[in-house]
Amino acid sequence: MRPVTEWNPASYVTLADVEPAIALTPLDGRYRSAAAPLVDHLSEPALNRARLFVEVEWFIHLCATAAVPGTRDLTVEEIALLRAIPAEFGADGIREHAEIEKVTVHDVKAIEYYIKRRIEATSLAPLSELVHFACTSEDINNLSYALMVKGAVQQAWLPAADAVVTQVADLARSTAATPMLSRTHGQTATPTTLGKELAVLAHRLRRQLTRIEGQEYLGKINGATGTFGAHTAAVPTTDWVSVSRSFVEGIGLTWNPLTTQIESHDWQAELYADVARFGRILHNLATDVWTYISLGYFAQAAVAGAIGSSAMPHKINPIRFENAEANLEISAALLDTLASTLVTSRLQRDLTDSTTQRNIGVAFGHSLLAIDNVRRGLGALSVNGAALAADLDSSWEVLAEPIQSAMRAAAIAGVPGMENPYERLKDLTRGHVIDAAAIGEFVDGLELPSEVKERLAALTPGTYVGLAEQLVADYLA
Repeated sequence: MRPVTEWNPASYVTLADVEPAIALTPLDGRYRSAAAPLVDHLSEPALNRARLFVEVEWFIHLCATAAVPGTRDLTVEEIALLRAIPAEFGADGIREHAEIEKVTVHDVKAIEYYIKRRIEATSLAPLSELVHFACTSEDINNLSYALMVKGAVQQAWLPAADAVVTQVADLARSTAATPMLSRTHGQTATPTTLGKELAVLAHRLRRQLTRIEGQEYLGKINGATGTFGAHTAAVPTTDWVSVSRSFVEGIGLTWNPLTTQIESHDWQAELYADVARFGRILHNLATDVWTYISLGYFAQAAVAGAIGSSAMPHKINPIRFENAEANLEISAALLDTLASTLVTSRLQRDLTDSTTQRNIGVAFGHSLLAIDNVRRGLGALSVNGAALAADLDSSWEVLAEPIQSAMRAAAIAGVPGMENPYERLKDLTRGHVIDAAAIGEFVDGLELPSEVKERLAALTPGTYVGLAEQLVADYLA
């Protein structure tokens, strides 16, 4: 008998048949709690609920505007009945819609029939043909997606994104005066403060949020090729452009007057590019903080019972930031694909956008998961001042810059003996181990004005931080 055997899932229990259903994607399984706020906005049932909303409100709008002869003012009770259809769309409704779609093999037509079932024995029955009146499926879908994405961004994604930026900004303010050795190209460089470097990232992230907060969400309801053909053929006397515009704007969207069968999705591409860019900046923060942890600048809080390594008991790994990196990369890739695919539709319509848009929730889900991980990671950090100070104290060569700059200024002012300042400091420091004594000796040998010499003599790597603290106070929103 062989000591090992081959992997053979076909001979095991079929997981697809296990109830409750086993999730295929991690967002609906392992990471469900982080992505859950998006379910009410970007899931398939959320799409159908939005479709019900759009169909119902179009019905109400047609009556309110008397756009179609034979309509009438609806009663308060009738309007309430209609609006209850999307409001009460739950587990039973989801199943019923699915059963209708099995017959229609068309999801939007199933929505139309679902609504008609609910008004067939009511006072609204004579008006039932107002459901989906003069609409192509894309009239309903584009408005539904716009409402869904707007809700997801404004109610779920933006609050989480704003919270992580606020967290970074708060950490920046609390460490604005904490000196830190810079590393340009990975080499020791002009000192800064920890807070100033975090403030740079917070400022970058905040700019992207401002763009996202100002995003337009466009919509149209103008028929099969954007001409109002069916509308004007049915009722040529109605100002359908005005009816369309007032409807789109009335449900909280920006009206798009010129489209093919589909709304062009350009606004989606703009939004997804901004969200992806926010994610890439957040990725930059994650990798920088990861590096600061590896340098010992940040310590991570030990969580009782948690294990960092299955082999090395001492480890507390920066897993939150690593998880964030990976999910931000997945999110950005999906958002890039959405943005590039959705802006193109062959001639007046092709269906590539339909299946593509069903991945919007996945893209935002990975982004939301990453934000959650960054927030948890930041919450477990504490500043290791001793490590920061030790690095600074072993890097006196960084003072070559202020000394040569002071010498240049003195030379311009006519002070003798200030020739070739850069080259002299280069010879002193490059490739050599420099300490406080070496710097002090060099400064002492210069014929600088006494106030300049005193200022340089008092300078240390830990105090050579320029206006870093002030910049955080003055410019971090």
